[in-house]
Amino acid sequence: QVQLVESGGGLVQAGGSLRLSCAASGSTFSGYAMGWFRQAPGKEREFVAHINWSGRSTYYADSMKGRFTISRDNAKNTVNLQMNSPKPEDTAVYYCAGSKYGSVPQPGEAGEYTYWGQGTQVTVSS
Repeated sequence: QVQLVESGGGLVQAGGSLRLSCAASGSTFSGYAMGWFRQAPGKEREFVAHINWSGRSTYYADSMKGRFTISRDNAKNTVNLQMNSPKPEDTAVYYCAGSKYGSVPQPGEAGEYTYWGQGTQVTVSS
């Protein structure tokens, strides 16, 4: 069983930066593809970014490209989301997600991920 714990959320001004981290338990973390999703009040959960097991392949939702960067450190069992130039519409609870596999065919689909964190709130002020 893998447990995921997010951290780093908080209040940030539009145009600033914020770094989210997700710490994973379990020795097999390095074999899992990982992703970030978010959910704003009254909206459905939305895909943000994905990274494969090695970190060599990443994939982003169109609205996040060029602003957000996903990375991982398999030695530390962590996956990070660097948020640059956030906008008020990026306000949401951000969730870390883990797949049982090193890569997934549809990285933007929540069903590809088995493990989920509890979420961390990100609020972007204008």
